[in-house]
Formats: sequence, C-alpha cells, structure tokens
Amino acid sequence: MESYEKKIIVSQADLDNLNHVNNVRYVQWIQDISKEHWQSTAPKEMQAGILWVVKNHNIDYLSSAVLGDVILAKTFIASTKGAISVRCVEMYNDKTNELIVRSVTEWCLLNAMTLRPIRISEKIQKVFLSD
Repeated sequence: MESYEKKIIVSQADLDNLNHVNNVRYVQWIQDISKEHWQSTAPKEMQAGILWVVKNHNIDYLSSAVLGDVILAKTFIASTKGAISVRCVEMYNDKTNELIVRSVTEWCLLNAMTLRPIRISEKIQKVFLSD
C-alpha cells in the first residue's frame, strides 16, 4: 500500500496542562493527515461527489511529545471492505524514531448528495496501491 507522511513541529498551542501534546491534538492530526493523503493522491474528479466520515478511532498513546519536538506522521490504508476503509496512522519522534502514537481508524465513504454509504470502488482502492 502507498503511504503518505509529513512532519509536524509541536507548538505551544498543541500542549495540555502537563506540557505534553494534548490527546485531542493527536486526533486532529490523525484526521488532517488522512484528509491530506486522500486529497494529494486521488484525482480531483474522483474526489467530487463523495466524502469520508470517521466511523471509529482506536488510538494507542505510547509516549509523549513536548514543545519543539518534530513528529514524523505516516499513514496508509490497511484494508477496505464495502464502504469501509481502515487507515493506520503512526507518529514517531523524528529525532529518536520512538513510536508515540498508533491509530487505526475506520472511515466510511459517503455519497455527498445523499449522505448514504457507498461501496469503495476498485478504482478508488487502486489509488492507494504502490506500483
């Protein structure tokens, strides 16, 4: 499967009252990288008329990140079935390569007009396959 990655620099706004990255911020980053992967990989005409919504997040918080840390976030599609795509996101401390967060999210594909689930086509699945 094709993966997508980006680096995130932890800012003051990302921190909780313990001066660690807030768990809610990780959820936002998980959603952001997932959306960016879709938008940067799928052709615009494929993106038209459909949208993805989260059905379930499962997140393991394994370590902490603090102000100034650089996080390497990576995502890939683990599987698809029917209208559901299972996407993994892993976040590492870029300096130490320590795994900070691992998530598995079920995304459901919807028709943007009816907001009803639609089957993930083979054409969509192929967008995320490596050559």
